[in-house]
Amino acid sequence: MSAPSKIVIASRESRLAMWQAVHVQGRLASLNPGAEVVILGMTTKGDQILDRPLSEIGGKGLFIKELEVAMQEGKAHLAVHSMKDVPMVMPEGFVLAAISARENPRDAFVSNKYKGLDDLPAGAVVGTSSLRRESILRAKYPQLVIKSLRGNLDTRLRKLDAGEYDAIILAAAGLIRLGLENRIKSVLTAEQSLPAPGQGALGIELIDGAVAMADVVAPLNDPETAHCVKAERAFSRALGGSCQVPLGGYAIIENGQLWLRGFVATPDGKEMVSGELRGQPGDDEALGRQLAEQLRVQGANAILEKLAHCQ
Repeated sequence: MSAPSKIVIASRESRLAMWQAVHVQGRLASLNPGAEVVILGMTTKGDQILDRPLSEIGGKGLFIKELEVAMQEGKAHLAVHSMKDVPMVMPEGFVLAAISARENPRDAFVSNKYKGLDDLPAGAVVGTSSLRRESILRAKYPQLVIKSLRGNLDTRLRKLDAGEYDAIILAAAGLIRLGLENRIKSVLTAEQSLPAPGQGALGIELIDGAVAMADVVAPLNDPETAHCVKAERAFSRALGGSCQVPLGGYAIIENGQLWLRGFVATPDGKEMVSGELRGQPGDDEALGRQLAEQLRVQGANAILEKLAHCQ
């Protein structure tokens, strides 16, 4: 099937989102030399509402809805997303057609005064946008003050530089992609801060049934990353994972086996259930569901019920 003569990519307009779109644009252009590949920049509701935590305003879908409408209206063929921003259950009529090779999936400690979490004095203010990071910090560093931090990457760094925070925790991948690696004081190990499902990977979303476009984006799929992210997302989905649930899920392929780790916690970090398992990469989603079930048996149900009452 021949590639279309023009390929339109829908993207958020933040600097990081545009980097991601340009990255995909370059790859598609080299794979389809006869096609014109253009980017349609858009502002989403998630970019506009910055005064409240994401968990309070509707969660991950706020970053992708407008891009999906553009595809439905025929203004764009595909959308590029940070996989950690993609809802665990895809909206009806849309599919994740490719998951690209992963950048560093871990969390980064960023500060102008301190080298790492262990150097922060009691009462130091740490900014984060996610309940996952908040629960980890509250569990391991109860002496710190955790404050919500919204906005795109540049906005968050500006707030740190203005002295509103002593340190902030960001995804390492975004800083690396924008050439801001020098801002990273230390990268947190998975043991210190288990990453979010899909962190560091890019996803390509299409209208379900767009066969020609599915063929076009297929070469962007990285099988190893895709297996890991599918396992992480299945784990999260089985626990009702959303912005309202503090949850981490992280898989790697080691010696031919998929190693999946996960946790669920209360936002205050006082209750946390974690586990891990290994299996065949081809069983990615089944492994995710299995680990979720393992955590439910260990007490995750009680945590999830508490969170349901909080909302």
